[in-house]
Amino acid sequence: MANDHDSSYKFLFSTPEMVRDLIMGFVPDDWLHSLDYSTLEIVHGSYITEDFQGRADDVVWRVKVGGDWIYLYLLIEFQSTVDKYMALRMMVYQGLLYQDLIKQGKILADGRLPPILPIVLYNGSQRWSAVTDVFELIPPVPGLVEQFKPRQKYLLIDENAYTDSELASVKNLVAAVFRIEHPATPETISQLLGLLNRWLSDRPDLRRMFATWIRATLMRKAEYRIILPEIDDLQELKIMLSERLEEWAHGYEAQGVQKGMQQGMQQGMQQGEALALQRLLSKRFGVIPPDVLAKISGATPAQIDAWLDQVLDAKSLGDMFGASK
Repeated sequence: MANDHDSSYKFLFSTPEMVRDLIMGFVPDDWLHSLDYSTLEIVHGSYITEDFQGRADDVVWRVKVGGDWIYLYLLIEFQSTVDKYMALRMMVYQGLLYQDLIKQGKILADGRLPPILPIVLYNGSQRWSAVTDVFELIPPVPGLVEQFKPRQKYLLIDENAYTDSELASVKNLVAAVFRIEHPATPETISQLLGLLNRWLSDRPDLRRMFATWIRATLMRKAEYRIILPEIDDLQELKIMLSERLEEWAHGYEAQGVQKGMQQGMQQGMQQGEALALQRLLSKRFGVIPPDVLAKISGATPAQIDAWLDQVLDAKSLGDMFGASK
């Protein structure tokens, strides 16, 4: 995961229900829809990054095909910015994954390799513009060399390609996430919380996961900028937002969010974000050292955003702030 912003998506897609809904709702393929997604298993592993020193964890799932232990690997790469060379990255990732599968003996019975479906899930603000086949990154070559240009595609799922009405028409957890990720009115957020609470009535674990993610998103994204106490229950979060709905809606309209969200964050809100970050850190790691407090106090809005993104995944203060432990 090359981008800190991806950590929140990695958190969501750590559950098979999200992977199932991604395939069923946003991958148009009857054969994939026919698979038994109750067999989904996450594949833990890390693969060498570009500098051959650091390592990056990928989100990789496998699903049983038919009654045999034949695996279809779903390699999911999250992106919040357009990467011109994503096709090359995905080709490298797949090669490293295949090497790892061979090393672990997780190949097919006849010695062939299991198929991989590489998915790039893009949640940036602009439409995706990069090519989806590494072949297109290489100019035409005369003669024999042209035949040996590599071909490697990935499946792009661009959140910007779907309208809110299209997403609202399906009962799908991933569609609900897409709607929250992109500018939504306070009323829409409240409705989505109610829907998720009903859809997940028998899954308290998923309700807690969504409540945690939605709260973090509402606090992090410039479109919302709302400070909330620590809540891990969807119904409590809905009630809390309802109590603040009028105030939030007034600020939402005044800042022109529905017309493009061009106005900047006010200084007071920046201070509120810094305070929210401190509270989250205290909850997770206890007493915050003075040097960390000083870093937060002098940080830019962008840096505060980056730290808020990392809070859910960081194992220690040192992961986020370097020397501090």
